[in-house]
Amino acid sequence: MASVTLKGNEIHTLGTLPATGVKAPDFQLTKNDLSTVKLSDYEGSRVVLNIFPSVDTGTCAQSVRQFNKEAAELDNTIVLCISKDLPFAQARFCGAEGIENVEMLSDFKDGNFGKGYSVAFSDGPLAPLLSRAVVVVDEKGNVLYTEQVAETTEEPNYKAALEALMN
Repeated sequence: MASVTLKGNEIHTLGTLPATGVKAPDFQLTKNDLSTVKLSDYEGSRVVLNIFPSVDTGTCAQSVRQFNKEAAELDNTIVLCISKDLPFAQARFCGAEGIENVEMLSDFKDGNFGKGYSVAFSDGPLAPLLSRAVVVVDEKGNVLYTEQVAETTEEPNYKAALEALMN
């Protein structure tokens, strides 16, 4: 179990993120058109998993905007923005914001992504939403970088995540 905070109050996730160098757990998530996608569908591309509680909060929305901006300049890299928001809310946000360089995916159906990556909150007011985290995966599906953001209201370290792609 990882300890993080929400506005300074300690809360916990189900566990810790996958270790650097291991094969990233596969998953099934729902796209905005309600189709299902798996991590293995992206094999051959580098993948940034931008994980957060809800796109309807300022910090989460900003992380999507920032990764959308950064993703436009990355070769052979896809950014997946993952929350438990309904796909309809994700699509509405992207349409209103002009977000076109990231894919929004939802863990609303069964929560298995949050369990498999140990990012679901296990207690506190946001349980069972997903905690704020970033996982970077290489073309072969191996974890290059992880960040479990310590304070949920703060943004991830975009620079460190993107630099992991350059090594």
